[in-house]
Parts: sequence; C-alpha cells; structure tokens
Amino acid sequence: MSNPADYFSKRQEIVIELIRQLVERETNSRDEVRLDEIAEYIAGLFAEIGGVIRLDKQPGYGTHLRAGFGFDREDGGKQLLVLGHLDTVWPLGTLQRIPFRITKEGTAHGPGIFDMKSGVAMLIESLRAIKTLGLETRRPVMVLLTCDEEIGSRTSRPIIEEEAARSSAALVLEPPVTGGIVKTGRKGVGNFTVRALGRAAHAGLDPGKGINAIVELAHQTLSLAALNDSQNGVTINVGVINGGTTQNVVPAEASAIVDVRFINPADGERIERSIRNLAPVLKDARLEVTGGINRPPMPRSEKNIALFELARSLAAEIGFDLKDQVVGGGSDGNFTAAMGVPTLDGLGVDGAGAHAEHEHIIISDIPRRTALLTRLLQTV
Repeated sequence: MSNPADYFSKRQEIVIELIRQLVERETNSRDEVRLDEIAEYIAGLFAEIGGVIRLDKQPGYGTHLRAGFGFDREDGGKQLLVLGHLDTVWPLGTLQRIPFRITKEGTAHGPGIFDMKSGVAMLIESLRAIKTLGLETRRPVMVLLTCDEEIGSRTSRPIIEEEAARSSAALVLEPPVTGGIVKTGRKGVGNFTVRALGRAAHAGLDPGKGINAIVELAHQTLSLAALNDSQNGVTINVGVINGGTTQNVVPAEASAIVDVRFINPADGERIERSIRNLAPVLKDARLEVTGGINRPPMPRSEKNIALFELARSLAAEIGFDLKDQVVGGGSDGNFTAAMGVPTLDGLGVDGAGAHAEHEHIIISDIPRRTALLTRLLQTV
C-alpha cells in the first residue's frame, strides 16, 4: 500500500454508509437496550474480520465491547490498546429533529457523528483493510469500546485500566480539536454536588424563623468561584443550581453541581480538600458535599510526545501535517496516561460541534485519518 489514503478514498462511500448506520442507532448513555444492541452489532462486524469478541454487560448501563486481533502470535509481547465509546449525550428521539444528512459543502451531520461514531466506523474500516490486504501489525491489537464514557466511565474504568496494564500504548478515537489537531494532554476532571440545608418558614409571617438555603448556597458559590486559578489551569464552574419550593417559603434546601478541571494532580487534591472543607456562613445552616475527582489529568509527557512524533511522521508520509494540543476536556485516555502508558488522543475524523446541534464531520478527512490510524496500528 504505497499511500493508504488512496485506498480509503476509493472506499469512502462505504465508510460513510457505515457511519450513517451507527448514527441512526441512537445510544444515549444509560439506554441499556440500545447500547447492548449496538455493541452486539459492532461485535458481529469485528468477528467477520477475525476479532476475538468479549461482551461485558453492565446492568443499567449497557455493554462494553472488547475485540482482540492478532492474539494467535507467540511473541508474548504487549498489546496495542485502541479506545472508543458507544454512548452519546443525545436523548432518544433526537434523530427526528436532527437526522443524518450530507451537505453540498462536504460535511456529514447527525447526533453523535463527531463524538464519536465516525471514529468507530473508521476503526472498523481500518481493521478490515488490514485483514483484506494481508497487512501485519507490530503488536496484537485490543479494541475496547465502552458504553459509559459520557457519564464518567464508572463501570468501564476498571476494564480500561486492566487492558492498559497489558498495553505498550493507547490510541484514543475521540474527535480531534477542530482542524484535525490531536490531543497529547488533557486536564483532570472532578464532579461535586454541594447541598445547603436550612430551615423552611413562611416568607411573610415568620421569615426570621427560617434559614434560607439558597442564600447559603449563594455564599458557597462565591467561595467556589474564588478557587479559580486560570494561571495554573484550574477552573471551577458552578453549572447547575436547584433549590426552593415556592416564592412565599424560605427555602430549606438548595444544591449546586460543580465541575472542576486541573492540570497538576496536586491542584486537584487541593481543590477537592477545599470543597470538602467548605463551612456554612449562615447560623445553623448545614452543608453536604458529595462527588470527587472523576478523571486524573493526562499529562503532556515525553512518552505521549514520542507517540505523537511517530504519528506526525506517518501523517507526513500520507501527505498532511499533524498538530497537537493540550485540552480541558477529559476522556478515557486520562486513565491510560495516568498509568504511564503512552497515549495519543483525538484520532477521530475532523469536524466540530461535539454535544451541539451543529455536530458534524468533514467527509474529505475520512481517507487520510483512516490511513493514519491504519499506519499507527501497523507500527506502534
């Protein structure tokens, strides 16, 4: 295969059709039935090209899919791990409002197409080409497609870390930064709920007998905002607030959902301590804090950079310039990188609009990104 992008250009329509089939299988996180179905469907495709399949059903979540390729070899070396996810943020019925479509500008649209069903389709096509063309990979390849990445990887993290411990490197099929930029570093992520407890009272007759939980939570919101440290990459966002029952009742309860991002693990530990040690401001008010650090940071380590440099050289051979960036969002690559496994993230198809109604991919990027993934599978 002189330039694999030429081969995949001829098969572009086949890949687009597979992307359409995946997008039109709606798979919102925790939609157990549909996540089971798509895992079984993709497992069948992997089995057709020689994958050894393992389905890990998770009650209430869906199914994690593992597919091993090339495990008949006797060298006993470490495997190459390829990570992706099958769940999306889109609720069932979104397709009726935002159907799969292709535009004259050369983009394909649909819920979950960028994050990350086009990446899954690209992987299937890449493995199919390796099988069909009789190509070899340097190492056995383990594919792990999970069903709960969008909601924190609660059930998949042990499986990810189990496979990472057996792996020489990890390739993550998350979408790239718009422009096709891969990700060599990510921030760590924490999710907390801060609950303020006061005392209800009639707002007109006995306001002095109440303790306003919303006012208490307002004080805590300002305290949380003061923890932001943009210079060191620490962000604390109070993203959702709930509280109160009606306008003439002093609210007895209010809660805030808080998102935390950080680069340095020590900053994450410090912020977590600060949140857990929040103290009530109003007399006799109480606070409850739940949650914690969900994903460790993915450092832009020397190992990650070395893997990126290999990818950049392969991209140059294919005919395009590959760039990298550190981003604030988390992925399952955070787990592998935190274990010291060289990790390259953002290898999906270029596009934009993850989690947004304009979510789309750039069709012309499919051949070269599939070619790059194929060459990585061959050489890492």
